Amino acid sequence: MIAAQAALETKMLLRNGEQLLLTVIIPTLLLVLFSAVDIVDTGTGASVDFLTPGILALAVMSTAFTGQAIATGFERRYGVLKRLAASPLPRWGLMTAKTLSVLVTEVLQIALLTLIALALGWSPHGNPAAVLLLLLLGTAAFSGLGLLMAGTLKAEATLAAANLVFLLLLVGGGVIVPLDRFPDAAQSVLGLLPISALSDGLRDVLKDGAGMPWGDLGVLAVWAVAGLAAAGRFFRWE
Repeated sequence: MIAAQAALETKMLLRNGEQLLLTVIIPTLLLVLFSAVDIVDTGTGASVDFLTPGILALAVMSTAFTGQAIATGFERRYGVLKRLAASPLPRWGLMTAKTLSVLVTEVLQIALLTLIALALGWSPHGNPAAVLLLLLLGTAAFSGLGLLMAGTLKAEATLAAANLVFLLLLVGGGVIVPLDRFPDAAQSVLGLLPISALSDGLRDVLKDGAGMPWGDLGVLAVWAVAGLAAAGRFFRWE
């Protein structure tokens, strides 16, 4: 039942034009545009080496947080979740299926973005295990926050808030603009955001060849535990 629901969730996600815009088109355009045109000072080295880890983090956020929050919010509004909760599929099974759908979509995103980045001259380094752990913790953190928003706000409010958060974190989360370009006081706050921890952690590993970025992993773990716990506590099915 979980596999069937996960397959259905994935098909619905990939058929949704707005979700494709968030999950595939926008990250791809940002990667190509900012790698080809010297708009933002990304420091020494090729722009694509700085940008690709941030764009991978943005892709995770767009699927696990923004896309999932909007889709789940409208499913809740239209009574889909209420009907599914009354089916033989248990509620935890539905959440598991949604998580699997997010992971499948992220694999497709990362594969596409990696191919494009390599074509643009990207030279990744570092430990693949560290990259995988960062992506999994980032997915858990953003999923918890997305489900919390979808389960507590009205669908229209979720749509507006999720897109607003996406834009704000795109600008202030170290995805395209390095955090050291912000004032010192702002850097200390922005560095604690999940998108900043994910993008910086990926950049440390893939660009600089660092080992396990324990500090960034710790930030993501805290957000994951807090977000999933809050979603489990406050999520409303109707």
